[in-house]
Amino acid sequence: MNWYLQSNNNSDVAVSTRIRFARNLNSFNFNLNKKEEIEQLEKVIKDNLYQIGYGLRFFKLKDMDDITKMSLVEKHLLSPNFVLKRNDTGSILINDEENICIMIGEEDHLRIQVFNCGLDLENTLNLAIELDEKLGDTLGYAISKKYGYLTSCPTDLGTGLKASVMIHIPALSKTKNTRRVLNTVNNFGINIKGIYGENSEDPGDMYQLSNQQTLGITENEIVNNLKIIVEKVIEQERQARKLLVKDELDLEDMIYRSYGILTNCRKISSDEVRDLLSNIKLGTDLGVLDELTDLKVKKLYLYTKPANMQKYLGQQYEAIERDIKRAEIIQKILNEK
Repeated sequence: MNWYLQSNNNSDVAVSTRIRFARNLNSFNFNLNKKEEIEQLEKVIKDNLYQIGYGLRFFKLKDMDDITKMSLVEKHLLSPNFVLKRNDTGSILINDEENICIMIGEEDHLRIQVFNCGLDLENTLNLAIELDEKLGDTLGYAISKKYGYLTSCPTDLGTGLKASVMIHIPALSKTKNTRRVLNTVNNFGINIKGIYGENSEDPGDMYQLSNQQTLGITENEIVNNLKIIVEKVIEQERQARKLLVKDELDLEDMIYRSYGILTNCRKISSDEVRDLLSNIKLGTDLGVLDELTDLKVKKLYLYTKPANMQKYLGQQYEAIERDIKRAEIIQKILNEK
Protein backbone atom coordinates (compact mmCIF):
# COMPACT_ATOMS: atom_id res chain seq x y z
CA MET A 1 0.00 0.00 0.00
CA ASN A 2 1.34 3.45 -0.92
CA TRP A 3 2.53 5.67 1.95
CA TYR A 4 -0.29 8.22 1.48
CA LEU A 5 -2.89 5.55 2.31
CA GLN A 6 -1.10 4.49 5.50
CA SER A 7 -1.31 5.82 9.07
CA ASN A 8 0.77 5.85 12.25
CA ASN A 9 0.29 6.98 15.85
CA ASN A 10 0.46 10.69 15.01
CA SER A 11 -1.64 10.62 11.84
CA ASP A 12 -4.60 12.21 13.60
CA VAL A 13 -2.75 15.56 13.41
CA ALA A 14 0.51 14.98 11.50
CA VAL A 15 -0.69 13.71 8.12
CA SER A 16 2.61 13.27 6.26
CA THR A 17 6.35 13.93 6.29
CA ARG A 18 8.61 15.04 3.44
CA ILE A 19 12.39 15.40 3.24
CA ARG A 20 13.70 17.33 0.22
CA PHE A 21 17.30 17.93 -0.83
CA ALA A 22 18.24 20.55 -3.46
CA ARG A 23 21.30 19.36 -5.40
CA ASN A 24 23.30 20.39 -8.46
CA LEU A 25 25.86 18.43 -10.44
CA ASN A 26 29.38 19.86 -10.60
CA SER A 27 29.70 19.10 -14.32
CA PHE A 28 26.80 21.34 -15.43
CA ASN A 29 25.95 25.03 -15.30
CA PHE A 30 23.25 26.11 -12.85
CA ASN A 31 19.77 27.14 -14.10
CA LEU A 32 19.85 25.06 -17.26
CA ASN A 33 17.61 26.54 -19.96
CA LYS A 34 19.08 25.29 -23.22
CA LYS A 35 17.41 22.16 -24.52
CA GLU A 36 20.75 20.54 -25.34
CA GLU A 37 22.09 21.05 -21.79
CA ILE A 38 18.95 19.63 -20.21
CA GLU A 39 19.02 16.59 -22.50
CA GLN A 40 22.67 15.99 -21.59
CA LEU A 41 21.80 16.16 -17.88
CA GLU A 42 18.99 13.66 -18.42
CA LYS A 43 21.33 11.35 -20.35
CA VAL A 44 23.89 11.34 -17.55
CA ILE A 45 21.18 10.48 -15.02
CA LYS A 46 19.60 7.77 -17.19
CA ASP A 47 22.98 6.21 -17.99
CA ASN A 48 23.64 5.83 -14.25
CA LEU A 49 20.14 4.84 -13.19
CA TYR A 50 21.04 1.18 -12.72
CA GLN A 51 23.76 2.18 -10.22
CA ILE A 52 21.37 4.37 -8.26
CA GLY A 53 18.74 1.65 -7.75
CA TYR A 54 15.76 2.08 -5.38
CA GLY A 55 13.42 0.96 -8.17
CA LEU A 56 13.50 4.43 -9.72
CA ARG A 57 12.14 4.91 -13.22
CA PHE A 58 12.67 7.88 -15.55
CA PHE A 59 9.80 9.87 -17.10
CA LYS A 60 9.78 13.09 -19.16
CA LEU A 61 6.94 15.44 -18.27
CA LYS A 62 6.09 16.07 -21.92
CA ASP A 63 5.51 12.32 -22.41
CA MET A 64 3.06 12.11 -19.50
CA ASP A 65 -0.62 12.92 -19.95
CA ASP A 66 -2.01 15.95 -18.10
CA ILE A 67 -4.16 13.88 -15.75
CA THR A 68 -1.16 11.83 -14.59
CA LYS A 69 0.93 14.95 -13.99
CA MET A 70 -1.83 16.66 -12.04
CA SER A 71 -2.46 13.52 -10.01
CA LEU A 72 1.17 13.70 -8.85
CA VAL A 73 0.71 17.39 -8.00
CA GLU A 74 -2.38 16.53 -5.94
CA LYS A 75 -0.32 13.93 -4.05
CA HIS A 76 2.29 16.70 -3.46
CA LEU A 77 4.94 14.67 -5.28
CA LEU A 78 5.43 17.39 -7.91
CA SER A 79 5.23 21.15 -7.40
CA PRO A 80 2.64 22.99 -9.53
CA ASN A 81 5.37 25.44 -10.57
CA PHE A 82 7.54 22.58 -11.89
CA VAL A 83 4.75 21.24 -14.10
CA LEU A 84 3.81 24.74 -15.30
CA LYS A 85 7.29 26.02 -16.11
CA ARG A 86 9.12 22.82 -17.04
CA ASN A 87 6.39 20.91 -18.83
CA ASP A 88 8.43 20.71 -22.05
CA THR A 89 11.87 20.17 -20.50
CA GLY A 90 11.39 18.69 -17.02
CA SER A 91 11.61 15.04 -16.03
CA ILE A 92 11.33 12.91 -12.91
CA LEU A 93 12.61 9.76 -11.26
CA ILE A 94 9.95 7.92 -9.26
CA ASN A 95 9.48 4.47 -7.75
CA ASP A 96 6.34 2.34 -7.74
CA GLU A 97 5.65 3.03 -4.05
CA GLU A 98 5.86 6.78 -4.82
CA ASN A 99 7.69 7.44 -1.55
CA ILE A 100 10.66 8.65 -3.63
CA CYS A 101 10.22 11.28 -6.34
CA ILE A 102 13.11 13.31 -7.81
CA MET A 103 12.34 16.36 -9.92
CA ILE A 104 14.98 16.95 -12.60
CA GLY A 105 15.53 20.47 -13.90
CA GLU A 106 13.30 22.45 -11.54
CA GLU A 107 15.21 25.34 -9.90
CA ASP A 108 18.09 22.95 -9.26
CA HIS A 109 19.34 19.99 -11.28
CA LEU A 110 17.81 17.61 -8.71
CA ARG A 111 15.10 18.01 -6.10
CA ILE A 112 15.35 14.74 -4.16
CA GLN A 113 12.14 14.01 -2.24
CA VAL A 114 11.33 11.22 0.20
CA PHE A 115 7.87 10.87 1.77
CA ASN A 116 6.26 9.04 4.66
CA CYS A 117 2.94 8.96 6.49
CA GLY A 118 2.46 10.69 9.81
CA LEU A 119 5.26 12.32 11.79
CA ASP A 120 8.33 10.26 10.89
CA LEU A 121 11.14 12.73 10.31
CA GLU A 122 14.06 10.55 11.47
CA ASN A 123 13.34 7.49 9.29
CA THR A 124 12.44 9.65 6.31
CA LEU A 125 15.68 11.64 6.71
CA ASN A 126 17.75 8.44 6.98
CA LEU A 127 16.36 7.11 3.70
CA ALA A 128 16.83 10.50 2.02
CA ILE A 129 20.48 10.72 3.17
CA GLU A 130 21.14 7.18 1.97
CA LEU A 131 19.68 8.01 -1.45
CA ASP A 132 21.41 11.39 -1.55
CA GLU A 133 24.83 9.86 -0.85
CA LYS A 134 24.29 7.26 -3.57
CA LEU A 135 23.38 9.97 -6.08
CA GLY A 136 26.31 12.15 -5.00
CA ASP A 137 28.82 9.31 -5.33
CA THR A 138 27.44 8.41 -8.75
CA LEU A 139 26.81 11.83 -10.30
CA GLY A 140 29.10 14.26 -8.40
CA TYR A 141 27.60 17.27 -6.60
CA ALA A 142 28.57 20.95 -6.63
CA ILE A 143 29.90 21.57 -3.11
CA SER A 144 31.77 24.44 -1.44
CA LYS A 145 33.97 23.90 1.64
CA LYS A 146 32.69 27.23 2.98
CA TYR A 147 29.00 27.10 2.07
CA GLY A 148 28.19 23.41 1.69
CA TYR A 149 25.91 22.28 -1.15
CA LEU A 150 25.57 24.97 -3.82
CA THR A 151 22.01 25.74 -4.90
CA SER A 152 20.23 28.03 -7.34
CA CYS A 153 18.45 29.83 -4.49
CA PRO A 154 20.64 31.26 -1.68
CA THR A 155 18.03 30.28 0.92
CA ASP A 156 18.81 26.60 0.23
CA LEU A 157 22.60 26.90 0.65
CA GLY A 158 24.35 24.64 3.13
CA THR A 159 22.41 21.45 3.68
CA GLY A 160 19.96 22.14 0.84
CA LEU A 161 17.41 20.47 3.12
CA LYS A 162 13.72 21.33 3.44
CA ALA A 163 12.01 19.13 5.99
CA SER A 164 8.23 19.49 6.13
CA VAL A 165 5.24 18.02 7.92
CA MET A 166 1.62 18.34 6.79
CA ILE A 167 -0.70 18.90 9.75
CA HIS A 168 -4.48 18.80 10.18
CA ILE A 169 -5.65 21.26 12.88
CA PRO A 170 -9.47 21.55 12.70
CA ALA A 171 -9.97 21.99 16.46
CA LEU A 172 -7.61 24.97 16.59
CA SER A 173 -9.65 26.44 13.73
CA LYS A 174 -12.99 25.84 15.44
CA THR A 175 -11.73 27.35 18.72
CA LYS A 176 -10.34 30.38 16.82
CA ASN A 177 -6.73 29.62 17.78
CA THR A 178 -5.19 28.78 14.41
CA ARG A 179 -3.64 32.21 13.79
CA ARG A 180 -2.25 32.45 17.35
CA VAL A 181 -0.55 29.05 17.18
CA LEU A 182 0.80 29.47 13.64
CA ASN A 183 2.14 32.96 14.40
CA THR A 184 4.03 31.50 17.37
CA VAL A 185 5.39 28.72 15.16
CA ASN A 186 6.56 31.28 12.61
CA ASN A 187 8.49 33.14 15.31
CA PHE A 188 10.56 29.99 15.86
CA GLY A 189 11.87 30.03 12.27
CA ILE A 190 9.28 27.72 10.73
CA ASN A 191 7.65 28.36 7.35
CA ILE A 192 3.87 27.92 7.16
CA LYS A 193 1.96 27.14 3.99
CA GLY A 194 -1.52 26.00 3.14
CA ILE A 195 -1.70 22.94 0.92
CA TYR A 196 -1.34 25.01 -2.26
CA GLY A 197 -0.82 28.59 -1.03
CA GLU A 198 1.74 30.38 1.12
CA ASN A 199 0.56 31.56 4.56
CA SER A 200 -3.09 31.16 3.61
CA GLU A 201 -6.12 29.79 5.40
CA ASP A 202 -6.67 26.57 3.53
CA PRO A 203 -9.91 24.64 3.00
CA GLY A 204 -9.75 21.53 5.13
CA ASP A 205 -7.58 23.03 7.92
CA MET A 206 -4.38 21.56 6.43
CA TYR A 207 -1.03 23.33 6.74
CA GLN A 208 2.56 22.50 5.90
CA LEU A 209 5.30 23.36 8.41
CA SER A 210 8.93 23.44 7.24
CA ASN A 211 12.32 24.78 8.27
CA GLN A 212 13.58 28.19 7.14
CA GLN A 213 17.30 27.82 7.94
CA THR A 214 19.54 25.54 5.84
CA LEU A 215 22.98 27.14 6.32
CA GLY A 216 25.11 26.77 9.45
CA ILE A 217 23.03 23.91 10.83
CA THR A 218 23.13 20.13 10.33
CA GLU A 219 20.45 17.93 8.82
CA ASN A 220 19.76 16.30 12.19
CA GLU A 221 19.44 19.69 13.90
CA ILE A 222 16.95 20.84 11.27
CA VAL A 223 14.84 17.72 11.71
CA ASN A 224 15.02 17.78 15.51
CA ASN A 225 14.00 21.47 15.64
CA LEU A 226 11.05 20.87 13.33
CA LYS A 227 9.98 17.79 15.28
CA ILE A 228 9.91 19.75 18.55
CA ILE A 229 7.70 22.45 16.97
CA VAL A 230 5.35 19.95 15.31
CA GLU A 231 4.96 18.04 18.56
CA LYS A 232 4.00 21.31 20.30
CA VAL A 233 1.38 21.98 17.61
CA ILE A 234 0.06 18.42 18.00
CA GLU A 235 -0.25 19.04 21.74
CA GLN A 236 -2.12 22.33 21.15
CA GLU A 237 -4.49 20.68 18.65
CA ARG A 238 -5.24 17.79 20.99
CA GLN A 239 -5.98 20.20 23.83
CA ALA A 240 -8.36 22.09 21.55
CA ARG A 241 -10.05 18.79 20.69
CA LYS A 242 -10.62 18.14 24.39
CA LEU A 243 -12.44 21.48 24.58
CA LEU A 244 -14.67 20.51 21.66
CA VAL A 245 -15.49 17.14 23.23
CA LYS A 246 -16.87 18.92 26.32
CA ASP A 247 -19.75 20.15 24.17
CA GLU A 248 -20.54 16.65 22.98
CA LEU A 249 -23.89 17.35 21.32
CA ASP A 250 -22.63 20.25 19.20
CA LEU A 251 -19.54 18.26 18.18
CA GLU A 252 -21.55 15.20 17.16
CA ASP A 253 -24.07 17.38 15.32
CA MET A 254 -21.32 19.06 13.29
CA ILE A 255 -19.61 15.78 12.44
CA TYR A 256 -22.76 13.87 11.53
CA ARG A 257 -24.14 16.76 9.48
CA SER A 258 -20.94 16.60 7.40
CA TYR A 259 -21.21 12.82 7.19
CA GLY A 260 -24.86 13.09 6.17
CA ILE A 261 -24.08 15.44 3.28
CA LEU A 262 -21.23 13.22 2.13
CA THR A 263 -23.28 10.03 2.24
CA ASN A 264 -26.34 11.49 0.51
CA CYS A 265 -24.95 13.93 -2.05
CA ARG A 266 -25.60 13.36 -5.75
CA LYS A 267 -23.01 15.88 -6.93
CA ILE A 268 -20.31 17.70 -5.02
CA SER A 269 -17.24 19.87 -5.66
CA SER A 270 -13.73 19.00 -4.52
CA ASP A 271 -13.57 22.10 -2.27
CA GLU A 272 -16.79 21.17 -0.49
CA VAL A 273 -15.57 17.61 -0.02
CA ARG A 274 -12.34 18.87 1.52
CA ASP A 275 -14.24 20.99 4.06
CA LEU A 276 -16.57 18.09 4.94
CA LEU A 277 -13.68 15.65 5.20
CA SER A 278 -11.96 17.90 7.71
CA ASN A 279 -14.91 17.38 10.08
CA ILE A 280 -15.21 13.70 9.20
CA LYS A 281 -11.52 13.01 9.80
CA LEU A 282 -11.82 14.82 13.13
CA GLY A 283 -14.81 12.67 14.04
CA THR A 284 -13.03 9.46 13.04
CA ASP A 285 -9.85 10.41 14.95
CA LEU A 286 -11.87 11.23 18.09
CA GLY A 287 -13.89 8.01 17.89
CA VAL A 288 -17.11 9.98 17.53
CA LEU A 289 -17.72 8.66 14.02
CA ASP A 290 -17.17 4.90 13.96
CA GLU A 291 -18.77 4.34 10.56
CA LEU A 292 -15.42 5.04 8.81
CA THR A 293 -11.84 3.77 9.06
CA ASP A 294 -8.63 5.77 8.63
CA LEU A 295 -8.06 4.03 5.30
CA LYS A 296 -11.47 5.04 3.95
CA VAL A 297 -10.92 8.64 5.03
CA LYS A 298 -7.55 8.68 3.25
CA LYS A 299 -9.12 7.19 0.11
CA LEU A 300 -11.84 9.86 0.21
CA TYR A 301 -9.21 12.60 0.45
CA LEU A 302 -7.23 11.16 -2.48
CA TYR A 303 -9.84 9.94 -4.93
CA THR A 304 -12.14 12.96 -4.71
CA LYS A 305 -9.40 15.26 -6.04
CA PRO A 306 -10.01 16.03 -9.74
CA ALA A 307 -7.03 14.32 -11.38
CA ASN A 308 -6.83 11.33 -9.03
CA MET A 309 -10.56 10.83 -9.39
CA GLN A 310 -10.20 10.62 -13.16
CA LYS A 311 -7.19 8.28 -12.81
CA TYR A 312 -9.29 6.11 -10.50
CA LEU A 313 -12.14 5.97 -13.04
CA GLY A 314 -9.83 5.68 -16.05
CA GLN A 315 -11.65 8.41 -17.96
CA GLN A 316 -11.66 12.21 -18.35
CA TYR A 317 -14.72 14.27 -17.46
CA GLU A 318 -15.85 17.88 -17.74
CA ALA A 319 -16.17 19.87 -14.49
CA ILE A 320 -19.93 19.31 -14.04
CA GLU A 321 -19.57 15.59 -14.76
CA ARG A 322 -16.71 15.39 -12.26
CA ASP A 323 -18.97 16.68 -9.49
CA ILE A 324 -21.45 13.88 -10.27
CA LYS A 325 -18.79 11.19 -10.55
CA ARG A 326 -17.19 12.42 -7.30
CA ALA A 327 -20.44 11.71 -5.45
CA GLU A 328 -20.50 8.20 -6.99
CA ILE A 329 -16.93 7.50 -5.88
CA ILE A 330 -17.77 8.63 -2.36
CA GLN A 331 -20.64 6.13 -2.18
CA LYS A 332 -18.39 3.37 -3.53
CA ILE A 333 -15.65 4.00 -0.96
CA LEU A 334 -18.14 4.32 1.89
CA ASN A 335 -19.69 0.97 0.99
CA GLU A 336 -16.39 -0.93 0.68
CA LYS A 337 -16.15 -3.96 2.99
